[in-house]
Amino acid sequence: MENAVLIANNGPLNGQQWVIDRDLTIGRDVGCDIVIPDRQVSRQHARISLSGNGVLLEDLGSKNGTFLNNQAVNSPMKLIEADEITIAITQTFLFLSSDATLPLSDLPEEVGQLFMLRLDEAARRVWVRGVELDPPLSNQQFSLLAYLYARPGEVVSREELITAVWGEEERWVSEQAFDALVRRLRERLNQLDPDYDYIVTVRGHGLRFQNESH
Repeated sequence: MENAVLIANNGPLNGQQWVIDRDLTIGRDVGCDIVIPDRQVSRQHARISLSGNGVLLEDLGSKNGTFLNNQAVNSPMKLIEADEITIAITQTFLFLSSDATLPLSDLPEEVGQLFMLRLDEAARRVWVRGVELDPPLSNQQFSLLAYLYARPGEVVSREELITAVWGEEERWVSEQAFDALVRRLRERLNQLDPDYDYIVTVRGHGLRFQNESH
């Protein structure tokens, strides 16, 4: 199984990469695994650690803070695909999990813009262009998006999607009800990103989720 990867995006370490195959400390001290040479960064600033629950980000009592997707890290937080980590105001990193959809050699220069939509299935939260959807998606909207999100670039049939969303009640779901759900989901996503289609209709086949830089 491949390890997750941390990529420096902006700041003094821009472009450098680290494989997360062990716990990594981040700070100004030369003894840290990732050294950021800036006075805004504490000597022992943050830690990325491996646990049975995944990869965790923890602030080590830093003076200027550690942030995950612009949210202050006050307790250990689990990292998910394309999370953005900010150390003080100095350095940002992009987190790519072991199931990243693109090899590192194919990453664009602006790696922070690689994934414009992020979804946390456990917390049932969705971010579009770094802004969280508020109010949250309905249960059916979230179920549809989550199913497509887990299959980027794959054309998924209407029948499979209806089963994924409605389960045993699928036989009562009309084509009109499914189309209405897709339309409402698109409208919610377009509220934050009106110029991009995350959900593409492939006529005669189904829907495809796309999440590239734009």
